[in-house]
Amino acid sequence: MAEEKKVVRKTVETARDMGRYMENYYRELDEASRTHNRKIAWCTSVGPAEILRAMGFLLYFPETHSAMLGSTRMATDYIPYANAIGYSPDVCSYMTADVGAFLQGITPLSKTYPGIEAIPRPDVLVFNTNQCRDVQDWFSWYARKYNVPIIGVHGNVGVNEVTEPIVNAIAEQIEGLVEPLEKISGNKFYMDKFREVVGLSRQCSDLWRDVLEAAAAKPSPLTFFDGSTLMGPAVVGRGTQAAVDIYIKLLAEIKQRVANKVAAVDDEKYRLYWEGMPVWGRLSAHSKLFASLKTNVLASTYCSSWIFTALDAKDPFKSMARAYTELFIVRSEDYKEQYIKDKIKLYQVDGIIYHDAKTCATNSNCRYGMHKRMEAELGIPTLMINGDLNDLRCISDEQTATNIEAFIEQLADRK
Repeated sequence: MAEEKKVVRKTVETARDMGRYMENYYRELDEASRTHNRKIAWCTSVGPAEILRAMGFLLYFPETHSAMLGSTRMATDYIPYANAIGYSPDVCSYMTADVGAFLQGITPLSKTYPGIEAIPRPDVLVFNTNQCRDVQDWFSWYARKYNVPIIGVHGNVGVNEVTEPIVNAIAEQIEGLVEPLEKISGNKFYMDKFREVVGLSRQCSDLWRDVLEAAAAKPSPLTFFDGSTLMGPAVVGRGTQAAVDIYIKLLAEIKQRVANKVAAVDDEKYRLYWEGMPVWGRLSAHSKLFASLKTNVLASTYCSSWIFTALDAKDPFKSMARAYTELFIVRSEDYKEQYIKDKIKLYQVDGIIYHDAKTCATNSNCRYGMHKRMEAELGIPTLMINGDLNDLRCISDEQTATNIEAFIEQLADRK
């Protein structure tokens, strides 16, 4: 990567609390896995977490583990082991990194949290294909390996309008999980507990939305790179009071930053929107590169993936179905374009970065001309960078830096 100017990174104080939260989360899972004192459900990141939590399961999200493999730059070393057993280099590198690390008996949890030697053993695996089909294949491999049940929800894709028939069909699938989960957990399903969990999940979602939207302030108190590390409890802890409490604290800190005009990037000159997945192994490097160019990548579609404004404790099954079908990743091209237009207006950005992640077609929205259409309609420059979420062999640091620097020069000329 091109030589970077010295950049002082501003620390979000609540990040320390989040670090402790995540450690406690993984240690509780590790104890349950070793002692069998609680049932453990593996869940996809936008899967039916609320119903699992309401039925007493501890939840483990393999995608967060894969993000750790990426951010610690371990993923690239272990992807070939999954390729060797037949997984294509073109399929999700979250999946292949995770499977490859498992085959070698490796987990970044051991280094981050000494004493944890392995990922938690599942009692059941529960997926939702609203993200992509790869999550089902990913979980199916582990179901065979551990010889445990796998159940799930088959979501829709390419949805333009979220209609009642669509919602009802998904709600019926979610409700259908109750009976098998009662048998696996040994616990009876209670509607009151379910409503409570859905209500807490909605609170967490609303607080996380308010944190992200605070980035619209000038100067912005947050970056996309901050958001990618601060969203942990919103992913793994939704439906718990502890997650709600930590985002209450984070939001108060961010609001104070806004009031004091504390800029996440000193002398902010340019504001960008990031469309697509992070490059986990280059999160810090990209943060420093943009900051050195007085540019704040302050918002993204990705970090908003855990905003579920449709959740309603009064109607938990249908509202879960609606919330998980309203997500950006599930929607049509027309919807996605309007969504991005609304975000560009909200955050008052100067340009858009599109990340074409080689192994994540579902989260790469620049393969069918969207970025060029948006550029023409909005009159806002766009830049497409090639890379991947986890496989660092797919990214050229030098080319990425050169392209980004040239893009910022283009923005400077426009101003």
